[in-house]
Amino acid sequence: MTRRAPVQTARVQVYLNDPKVISSLGREARAGKVSVSQAAGHALARGLQSSPRADPEDRLLALEQALKGHMRTTARDMQIIQELLVELARAFFLRLPDGVADHDPTVLAAVERRIEQMLDDTAARIVSGRTVPEDDRRRPDDRSFRPAD
Repeated sequence: MTRRAPVQTARVQVYLNDPKVISSLGREARAGKVSVSQAAGHALARGLQSSPRADPEDRLLALEQALKGHMRTTARDMQIIQELLVELARAFFLRLPDGVADHDPTVLAAVERRIEQMLDDTAARIVSGRTVPEDDRRRPDDRSFRPAD
């Protein structure tokens, strides 16, 4: 028969006045099928750890951790999208020659108007929940590179 290593124990008396703490301790004791004293010892041990582990029922902590992960992923994705957009603009402007019309106020105003319209259309699609513009919902063979009428 193997002998168990002796367990060091200390007797400590704790007086609790908060009914919420008392009921939580009782609930934890029932969930772990241990005595209230043992549940209190486990709770103290968790509280004294540098990074305490949460109760399995701690949904708020789980949501917070999920949100942090989502925020990290979203930040990384946005950085990737921003870098891709800059690379696309760089490639576009490298291959697009400057022309006299580039400095024409009428052309600049038309470009600004088209950009604003594109941003408004995109925002409207996002708000309505659509991801594909109405014009792009046609079958691919319906589209052509023919000039518009």
